[in-house]
Amino acid sequence: MSLPPENPATTAVGTSAVQPEFSREDRILLLRLAHQAIDAAVNRCELTLFPMPAHLAQARGAFTTLYLDGELRGCVGYVLPVVPLYRTVAESARAAALDDVRFSPVTPAEAPRLEVVLNILSPLRPITPEQVEIGRHGLVVTLEMRRGLLLPQVPVEHGWDRETYLCQTCRKAGLPSDAWQQGAVLEAFTAEIFGDRDLV
Repeated sequence: MSLPPENPATTAVGTSAVQPEFSREDRILLLRLAHQAIDAAVNRCELTLFPMPAHLAQARGAFTTLYLDGELRGCVGYVLPVVPLYRTVAESARAAALDDVRFSPVTPAEAPRLEVVLNILSPLRPITPEQVEIGRHGLVVTLEMRRGLLLPQVPVEHGWDRETYLCQTCRKAGLPSDAWQQGAVLEAFTAEIFGDRDLV
């Protein structure tokens, strides 16, 4: 998987006209925190949290995606707003580096070369298949004990249409691809997306 285009949309892909929630200073703080959390994790050191503005301490869901030499190296996140945003970013960065089962753990030699992209999530809300907008909505599909999630930039990167996006989210949950037509619960979120490349 290639890196997303430089300067991705400030909210969700395709909605850059919306006023971003997070300032350049906020983004610098959160990205720096993500890198520090990764460095501490791979070097088995304790992470020292620095003071954060009050609005970055509000509970939010977030995902951290890591790239190495243009290739996906890890992606982990938390959908529900359970802990303060800065803690969500720190923990998801640590987990993306060490706990993504698709990859071996990031090594100390790799850590300085990683590029980080953060997705700060809005709350989940119910959505019908017809309301899903490619590039705007991230999706969560739930049926019984299975749940799958795809971020809003994923269908854009792969060139999927709406039906393919719905089917792929079901497959991510380990469900039949048509589960979205067979009683699965659909929820959507938007995301403000930014990464290291935005700050160059």
